[in-house]
Amino acid sequence: MNLPFKRPSKIAIVISMALGLTACQQVEEEIVISSAAVTSSENQSEQKIDSASAIAFINNAEAELAKISVEGARTEWVYSNFITEDTAALSAAIGEKMTSMSVRFATEAAKYANVELDPVNARKLHILRSSLVLPAPLDPAKNAELAQISSELNGLYGKGKYCFDDGRCLTQPELSSLMAESKDPAVLLEAWEGWRQIAKPMRPLFEREVELANEGAKDLGFADLSELWRSQYDMEPEAFSAELDRLWGDIKPLYDSLHCYVRGELNEQYGDEVAPDNGPIPAHLLGNMWAQQWGTIYNTVAPTDADPGYDVTELLAKNNYDEVKMVQQAEGFFSSLGFEELPETFWIRSLFVQPKDRDVVCHASAWDLDNEDDIRIKMCIQKTAEDFTVIHHELGHNYYQRAYKNQPHLFKGSANDGFHEAIGDTIALSITPSYLKQIGLLDEIPDESKDIGLLLRQALDKIAFMPFGLMIDQWRWKVFNGEIAPEQYNQAWWELREKYQGVKAPIARTEADFDPGAKYHVPGNVPYTRYFLAHVLQFQFHKSLCEIAGNEGPVHRCSIYGNKEAGDKLNQMLEAGLSQPWPEALNIVTGTKDMDAKAILDYFAPLQVWLDEQNKNENRQCGW
Repeated sequence: MNLPFKRPSKIAIVISMALGLTACQQVEEEIVISSAAVTSSENQSEQKIDSASAIAFINNAEAELAKISVEGARTEWVYSNFITEDTAALSAAIGEKMTSMSVRFATEAAKYANVELDPVNARKLHILRSSLVLPAPLDPAKNAELAQISSELNGLYGKGKYCFDDGRCLTQPELSSLMAESKDPAVLLEAWEGWRQIAKPMRPLFEREVELANEGAKDLGFADLSELWRSQYDMEPEAFSAELDRLWGDIKPLYDSLHCYVRGELNEQYGDEVAPDNGPIPAHLLGNMWAQQWGTIYNTVAPTDADPGYDVTELLAKNNYDEVKMVQQAEGFFSSLGFEELPETFWIRSLFVQPKDRDVVCHASAWDLDNEDDIRIKMCIQKTAEDFTVIHHELGHNYYQRAYKNQPHLFKGSANDGFHEAIGDTIALSITPSYLKQIGLLDEIPDESKDIGLLLRQALDKIAFMPFGLMIDQWRWKVFNGEIAPEQYNQAWWELREKYQGVKAPIARTEADFDPGAKYHVPGNVPYTRYFLAHVLQFQFHKSLCEIAGNEGPVHRCSIYGNKEAGDKLNQMLEAGLSQPWPEALNIVTGTKDMDAKAILDYFAPLQVWLDEQNKNENRQCGW
């Protein structure tokens, strides 16, 4: 995985489509229901279409989904922890069962779309109708074709390798590690280009998949798949698109300054021929297969004297932290906020250390096995600073899952799909030097002169990611609604990457290529806007919680550790789950119903000043 937060597995995505529930939660939302009830004389069919029958359907669907969610979660847990042909078959079988159920309920829910219902049931109905990520057409033959295409696309990505002339054949994670470590532009270019060869065969499959999924979306009453995906945010689809543009407009000046600084430093590293000091940055030079996060080039672009004077990995070793103690410390963070301690079953059933006797899925993830208290994490913990942060993040998911356990089943999810990831990252923002000092890992807090290095490292991951997090679905939505034709797939992809990210392909690309397919979420059909939202929301939550906690210093130095007032306000929002539109949930913590990127600008304000000074001193011409 290449984001600093967990993504659900394939079956978890299926579960979310059916239930509004995954190991790390996705979301659904509210629909504006027509005020005119459909009379039986106008729409009489074999099935009665009225409010009473709609509510009966909703109650039955919710009960069935609650039951199968437990079966699905337990099956997937076993598969992820004991990878064999048999457990893989069980996982596939429950996935197929859940997909079938979700399609059946979505199709039936569409029949009641114009029935007048109370707000709670109207919300539940919309969840059932709109939660399918890849809706299948009603035609059984096309349904089967769509399933086959989806499987083929996942297989092409999962089995993808690139073989160098020396005989080494590397997988995507291995190629990504190479790109993070190498400074040789020729090696970087070969790895970048090589991985994209695996996507070329995806192009006709993807084109047909879009046709079939659009037909499925129309069967559910949506204009196309773009409208279905954007309908899941308690707003009209076009209004949601405008909201994203507004947020990006606020963030872009900070990104522009970071882009300008990094481009200048890369120019010094590689020279004009490889890394020009103007225009878009060649995408293979940014330390990441997709140029989505730039943290691995920190040492290349870091200012002098940026070392904060401590290394959390070394501090963990010095203080005898093993894997379990790292988790216990993260639990202590939440306990300090007033949250109930984790259940004993968490410690018995979670996976903390990679077993030596079997294959497991090691990527960090948070799980809710019974929709009640059987919460767990699964990760092969390394005793490093990175995993110390990841553990805090994953427990954020667990505490969210437990907080909304008393909600009706269809409301057991996060307020929108950005919230679940944002909560974990909000907690991670409080792992500051002051927190490390409070828990005895650090003796002295570095002075503010060291903040620039810490902020730059964060910005290279979090701020650099934001335009990428936005453009993936900007491209897909335009593909789904026909604005981007199949013969323009690759051209439009790179036009959007230049527009939003200011990066360019390092070599010529044509429509014989299918570069979007080199990013897992495209062939895997995983919506991506949630990650952009999570990056906005985490800073907004952090700033508001710091204000509740009485923080008077710079917000980037604030930790809410130990503040029960902040913890109580956070828990109120978590307990609401998916029961109300996300602006209402947002209002609980922030006092506003609007997402606001100003919190990002406040957090990185010292870095913005510093970046602008560096760019001015070097006489850099910013922009592309």
